[in-house]
Amino acid sequence: MSVNPTEIRKALLAAGFELYRTQGEQVHIADRVRDNLIMDSGVSVSTALSVKFVVRSQRSDFPNDATAKLFERARALAASALDRGYVETGTVTNPMHDPVDPSRTLDTWYEISFEKTVTTLDEAMAEVGFALAIEKTARTAAPTSV
Repeated sequence: MSVNPTEIRKALLAAGFELYRTQGEQVHIADRVRDNLIMDSGVSVSTALSVKFVVRSQRSDFPNDATAKLFERARALAASALDRGYVETGTVTNPMHDPVDPSRTLDTWYEISFEKTVTTLDEAMAEVGFALAIEKTARTAAPTSV
């Protein structure tokens, strides 16, 4: 079954989700990163009725880790999704360039995409709620007190 972006948008709004943008066949859901209204979008629904989310780790948080370990940290965030039928669909290393000096890299993100195919819009809405609840960025351990 396939639906159009307008149908997805209507279903998302009716389910109480906030829209971020529509890009072609993907409708991205807004995910508030902080209370000051900064938004990100690591969750989307496609017209082929699949729900996708992206998790990541950042080089600046784990400067001594090898690339494989950074992907492992990101992958660990999605462990519960595998039990729900999500599959890993890709990895990407994404450098974050300085907007003032594009030759300078501020950080590098190690991102992994996961996706689940669903059969109805109602099922997609339930999966969007699940995907939004997943922590999207691996964090450093809290410092210990001495």
